[in-house]
Amino acid sequence: MARVKFTSALKRFFPTLTEMDISATTVKETLQLLEITHPGILGYLTEENGQLRKHVNIFVKGELIRDRVTLNDAVTAKDELIIFQALSGG
Repeated sequence: MARVKFTSALKRFFPTLTEMDISATTVKETLQLLEITHPGILGYLTEENGQLRKHVNIFVKGELIRDRVTLNDAVTAKDELIIFQALSGG
């Protein structure tokens, strides 16, 4: 199973969010499975059309995902995903 980690900024909206292992083959499938355990997170991370919101970044194996539209970047059992909420302002 892939290990999914989150930045602390996301915990402000999802207080029970913790690192977890998820069995998925794509980033999209990973996010859909997260929605089961944390209802509302999919809508927070993605637009209504399914693409990643501009203030969210996802890294797989330390590299920024390439497909922000369909989220079909591959995920394997040995991968680590990190989901970032980008912060802005001053």
